Amino acid sequence: MANNTSPHILNTSANLLGFCLFIITSLHIASPLETHFIDELTSIVAILLTGSCMFSFVSIRTKSPDRERKLETIADYLFFTALIGILVSIIIIAITFFG
Repeated sequence: MANNTSPHILNTSANLLGFCLFIITSLHIASPLETHFIDELTSIVAILLTGSCMFSFVSIRTKSPDRERKLETIADYLFFTALIGILVSIIIIAITFFG
């Protein structure tokens, strides 16, 4: 089975993980008391993205087509859930700081 999406998930998850860590660091510098919920949500998203990176990496490295497909599916779901979390974080940041 050709592994088409795992390399893309791995690359994008790693980049978005850096984005989440940047948000967490920026919020701690800006105002740690006002951004506690955003900080927690972004931390959860970072964990989901780390899981997505790990599952997509193992999916690329495995030799079993069935295991590859299962791991890639898990990475896909974790990645999509993390994207929803990023969207919620951005909406909350926009409402908090610009609303």
